[in-house]
Amino acid sequence: MSGVIAFQGMPGAYSDLACRSAYPGWTTLPCPSFEAAMAAVREGRAELAMLPCENSLAGRVPDIHRLLPDSGLHVVGEHYERVEHCLLAHKGASLASIRRAHSHPMALGQVLNLLRDMKLEPVIEADTAGAAKLLAEKHSLEDAAIASSLAGEIYGLEILARNVEDSADNTTRFYVMAREPRPLPPDTARAVTTFVFRVRNIPAALYKALGGFATNGVNMTKLESYMLNGRFTATQFLCDVDGDPSEPGLRRALEELAFFSREMRVLGTYPASPHRLEHGLEAD
Repeated sequence: MSGVIAFQGMPGAYSDLACRSAYPGWTTLPCPSFEAAMAAVREGRAELAMLPCENSLAGRVPDIHRLLPDSGLHVVGEHYERVEHCLLAHKGASLASIRRAHSHPMALGQVLNLLRDMKLEPVIEADTAGAAKLLAEKHSLEDAAIASSLAGEIYGLEILARNVEDSADNTTRFYVMAREPRPLPPDTARAVTTFVFRVRNIPAALYKALGGFATNGVNMTKLESYMLNGRFTATQFLCDVDGDPSEPGLRRALEELAFFSREMRVLGTYPASPHRLEHGLEAD
């Protein structure tokens, strides 16, 4: 469906906020799982899906690396969303009245200074927006939620404090997924290519497979490994590199990678986010 973008979570989740930031005016479609968000795109109920892949503090988002290769979708973009946690509560509550803070475990781990300084009891919930929704239904002046300002707006909660996260560098990166690959716009300043590969189980296989990127001057910005089907001998790698496979250097590097790999598949080539240039993520 044109103009609809799917995400995992409840209305007001940070993925919802990322959708609105990257695609203002689009309709956001909340989904109960990453699989459901991908299915919404495959089935035509959404044009795109916004899927978190890594966080600057917490690292890789679980399951995304496993789901991407078999999703049947293509990576057509990336988005970086600054995570700005708010302390949300009912009208009439105050910093002095709050005794408990509800949120997702990852969010609670990012506001340890607040929990310590206010002597708050952390209460684990399924997600940040869900914590805000539950709080809205609870009507307690002693409970608060750690969530986005959007969640506070959606569920009618007051913001007692903004930017309560411990680190000012808390940022989540997202892959934007679509049913079909999209050609790069002619004015693309920098492209990123995402692919997966499996190496043969022989000595120096990874060294040989990646050698072509060094000799062809291709900058690799992401390399993650994970097991397949619970087998310690079956390892797959997820990579991001600068460039478009139509460029001679990257084309030669991918050809060499394919020669030394059991399987190699490009998941998408897309314009690099301005965040890469603004925050020094481009090649030196």
